[in-house]
Amino acid sequence: MIDELSRLPGIGQKSAQRLAFYLLKRPKEDALRLARSIEIVREKITVCDRCFTLATDHYCSICKDTGRDRGLVCVVEGPQDLIAIEKTHAFGGLYHVLGGSLNPLDGIGPDQLKVRELLARVQSDNVREVIVCTNPNLEGDTTAMYLARLLQPFEVRVTRIASGLPVGGDLEYADELTLGRAIAGRREVVE
Repeated sequence: MIDELSRLPGIGQKSAQRLAFYLLKRPKEDALRLARSIEIVREKITVCDRCFTLATDHYCSICKDTGRDRGLVCVVEGPQDLIAIEKTHAFGGLYHVLGGSLNPLDGIGPDQLKVRELLARVQSDNVREVIVCTNPNLEGDTTAMYLARLLQPFEVRVTRIASGLPVGGDLEYADELTLGRAIAGRREVVE
């Protein structure tokens, strides 16, 4: 059990050992409930046919929601990014999950991502804006630039999420790249 738990991301041998002993101390029903929940998730969770996030049906609840703005598509790397954006309640459009970002060193090119599917959606679904919400790192920036180039022939606005200083952060502790992006992405102060 320790070996299996240590294969989880962010769980080393020590943490896996603590989890294993914790589960052994708990009532048998608790451990069985955890095992059943893992089994149910593996059996019931699939991928949405439209946006490629996690779903329990052909389409996820967001794609089924008729109140969402269908002309606005937010492109993210993974389902966890979609969830983070949804928690803000600041976005009312649809999503497109790429399944990662371009990373030639790891063998991840456009064919390993849902790029063709994005282009097909933009072409057929009357999309007017694509917001590229890939991570603000080398791979995410490369992916964003690649998608922007591919989307140029379409009559669609392509935007990128802003990056910069976190709320509550101090300038003196910010790295040069983050501070530079914050300066470049500045906006008007409005009352």
